[in-house]
Amino acid sequence: MTTVAFLGTGTMGAPMARNLLAAGFDVRAWNRTRSKAEPLAEHGAVVAGSPAEAGRGADVLVTMLLDAESTAKAAREAVPELRDDAVWAQMGTIGIQGMTEAAAVAEGVHLVDAPVLGTEKPAQLGKLKVLAAGAQQVRDRVQPVFDAVGEQTLWLGDDPAQALGTRLKLAVNSWVLALTNAVGESVALAESLGVDPRRFLEAIEGTPTDSPYAHVKGNAILGREYTPSFALRNAFKDANLITEVTGGNLRLDVADACRERFRRALEAGHGDEDMAAAYFASFSGRNAAGEP
Repeated sequence: MTTVAFLGTGTMGAPMARNLLAAGFDVRAWNRTRSKAEPLAEHGAVVAGSPAEAGRGADVLVTMLLDAESTAKAAREAVPELRDDAVWAQMGTIGIQGMTEAAAVAEGVHLVDAPVLGTEKPAQLGKLKVLAAGAQQVRDRVQPVFDAVGEQTLWLGDDPAQALGTRLKLAVNSWVLALTNAVGESVALAESLGVDPRRFLEAIEGTPTDSPYAHVKGNAILGREYTPSFALRNAFKDANLITEVTGGNLRLDVADACRERFRRALEAGHGDEDMAAAYFASFSGRNAAGEP
């Protein structure tokens, strides 16, 4: 049985770890806040007290942590404890510089750059999309892990240090964050013009401008339902990763605007809500609860 050390059992990581257990993997789970990992014990996981304990003798390491700093810190503890010739699948969104740091930490193991597309629901259903880059000789060893958590793996290259998976993830996230903010702004604009914002969703439905995602986030805003499938503070983190890569003649005006909207909503107290709460950045004079 393949043993997987799974570090980071938050909103995305916990369902991914459950799917690995359901697929027959031996999972050792660690999370900085232990209480978030403990429910996995009911599904057969061993809850580890440290990254080193989780990694001891494991065949595969999966990191699904918030950012580059937390990933590098945990991996420095876990990597030396892995079995010889182990594979490290770095599946969080940590940016290009974060992958450079991961490559430096990965001495003695095979690193695979493998961020995922999807939020909490796809993670629960095992329907994530994996954007992977790694050596040909380790793909067969890590592919069963990807198959347990996702419905498709896109292999983008052989060298994880080039971070091709992470680079594509940033491009995709730029689109997702822009769409989220565009929906929130359009709903707010309709409201300010005295139009029922539900009519906005009806108007675009079935047209070339329609998007299922627009209805998901639009209906969340209309229903004031901000239970996070992807928290706004995490969206702000990703927006920062996107704007950090600009250089030369590249201008990302929409990405910059999205980052600013997330910043304002975060300062208004919506950080732990779903990123659809960027809607509140459209208004001035609103308190943290989003009331006029």
